[in-house]
Amino acid sequence: MELEVVLALGMFAAAIIALLAGYSVALTLGGIALIFALLGLALGVFPESLLSNLPSRIQGGAIMQNETLVAVPLFILMGVILERSKVAEDLLHIASRLLGRINGGLGYAVVLVGALLAASTGIVGATVITMTLIALPSMLQQKYDTRLATGAIAASGTLGQIIPPSIVLILLADAVSNAASQAASQMGIGAFVVSVGDLFAGALIPGFILVGLYLIWIAINAWLRPHHCPPVVDDTSDPLTRKEVLFGLGAPLLLIFAVLGAILSGIATPTEAAAIGVAGAILLAGLRLSDDDDALLSALVLAAFASLAVIIFTRNVVDLRLGVADAGALAYVGVGISLIATVIFFAGLLAGMAILNRKQQLSPALKSGVHITSMVFLILIGASLFSLVFRGFGGDEIVAGLLHSIPGGKWGALVGAMLVMFVLGFFLDFIEIIFVVVPLVTPPLIVMGFDPVWLAILMALNLQTSFLTPPFGFALFYLRGAAPEGVKTSEIWHGAVPFIGLQLIIILLVASMPWLATWLPSVAAK
Repeated sequence: MELEVVLALGMFAAAIIALLAGYSVALTLGGIALIFALLGLALGVFPESLLSNLPSRIQGGAIMQNETLVAVPLFILMGVILERSKVAEDLLHIASRLLGRINGGLGYAVVLVGALLAASTGIVGATVITMTLIALPSMLQQKYDTRLATGAIAASGTLGQIIPPSIVLILLADAVSNAASQAASQMGIGAFVVSVGDLFAGALIPGFILVGLYLIWIAINAWLRPHHCPPVVDDTSDPLTRKEVLFGLGAPLLLIFAVLGAILSGIATPTEAAAIGVAGAILLAGLRLSDDDDALLSALVLAAFASLAVIIFTRNVVDLRLGVADAGALAYVGVGISLIATVIFFAGLLAGMAILNRKQQLSPALKSGVHITSMVFLILIGASLFSLVFRGFGGDEIVAGLLHSIPGGKWGALVGAMLVMFVLGFFLDFIEIIFVVVPLVTPPLIVMGFDPVWLAILMALNLQTSFLTPPFGFALFYLRGAAPEGVKTSEIWHGAVPFIGLQLIIILLVASMPWLATWLPSVAAK
């Protein structure tokens, strides 16, 4: 075996061992890469020029000038703000009150709220913990089967991995796009373009089917084993008002449609849509957390929503271009109205931030957003160095050779790559897998003829499944930490098994019917 191959395999094995030992991900990837690079330089089997390219790789289009990655901190901040504005509590309260009086009603409510939180916050850990603290005690009190209740909560919490706007899909889009470009250069054809919008569109149909499968499973339990999911009894709470339903349920839906609609319709890029999401989250949080002492600020927030409607209406009715020859008085009036509405909108944003600050939620939200964003980008830098050194030892050729040698042709290679990602998902977070494993296995698979968008959606579903699989599924850890003492770990594991089966079904469906992941992106591109 050649020395480069030994160093490449040793480097990968050392990284996995160090990560399993609990060392910092970013520093582990970068540190091991540097150690093996220096060792390769000393042995004369690693090109020094490749290592000198690292600064330009970080500062260039791969990371610092990558406009797609700007959406990451914005979507993270949007999710953190909504999490702290108690949107989850409102959604669970409303859904359980609307559906609780039928068999399986609380289970339906958990799944639907999980889907809405996935599309608004996308933070798996926060979603699972919130629903465990709020919904699980109520479900157990109503004599729900513990396994069904915990399984529904854990599975619904992982929907944030696949339902857009998902951080997983944003990072996958960047990794798969780079891999597609590398594959195109190997094939001698024009570069493939895989955008965030493509993956958002591609994930919608599989995500909705998965939600439907969860609901069907709960319905089957309600039909065959009604004592496992009985209706709510002795509900003495006040009836829901129309205002509670419209605001608690309608506001998050409006924000979701605004963000996803702007991306899928081509009105805004993912980064611009993420900025829309942050602004909407601030306004919604301001209204949700306001009280009688914040009457003036609340009025400004409401005025911001009204001003946004005025801006959209004016933009669609009046030609606001002043530089054209036939610009008349109406154009100047429209520009004036738009400027006034814009000032009011930003005043409403400041009012929403003031309310968040009064409730001592603004600073924690910003700190949490910065912390998560810093972690993601530090890992990205470490992973970039790792992949650079790994390729310097010919690691990409090793991986391609291994995939080509698997029996079954390209389908055998696909199954092998998916199994590796699935197993690593037990131990590693999705960020490490996306930044380390995806760039290695994706180029050979694309060269074999697989569609990049379809491949990315399969990977996202695969990562979501590993999040739920015992004994190391992260969602199960979150649930175990927040569950009441009477809930056994074995019950949590047992409850997750049927939902894992449902996720395997959707993976098989997407694998056998690629149009489930590729049809909507092709329509959105027209």
